[in-house]
Amino acid sequence: MEHMTFDELLKINCFSDNNLEKAEASNLLELRYCCEIHCADMDSSVLFAHHARGCTIVAAKLCRNVVIYQNVTIGSNMKYNKAKKEWENIGSPILAENVIVADGAKVLGPVIIGANTVIAAGAMITKNIPANSIAYGVNRYKPKDPNYDYVFNPDMITGEEIMKVDKVRVAEFDKKQSE
Repeated sequence: MEHMTFDELLKINCFSDNNLEKAEASNLLELRYCCEIHCADMDSSVLFAHHARGCTIVAAKLCRNVVIYQNVTIGSNMKYNKAKKEWENIGSPILAENVIVADGAKVLGPVIIGANTVIAAGAMITKNIPANSIAYGVNRYKPKDPNYDYVFNPDMITGEEIMKVDKVRVAEFDKKQSE
């Protein structure tokens, strides 16, 4: 496994029936990419941008075509009720089809994120979010404009194209600064 790619390690970590292989792949993912990925049910089409760097993913279910960016946390939000001597708010998130979770977002607790929803960069979500929404801030959301894809589209712009645009922007910025 020493020379396996991120995608090869991810496949073993998430889909292998061999517990020893899974453990080794999990350790290598954490060592190389600083990520931890454990899902009760994960579709094989799930994508992790930037090799899931800095991610901790503990989900009940990640459905088809979910995309997760770097430094994302998906996990539990349990609390122990001392008076009742029992755990509350048990469970991990379920992300429906085509959900995108942007950089640094947190999705915590037994919540359901509806299909075609985008979780914005830096968002903190601990409540259910309806389908076709943009979730942002702390548990805030609004309807998603159906005419746009946000953060990700399978026909992504290349890094080279972005750098060309940025070069023009920097030149314009520098010109304004010198005036």
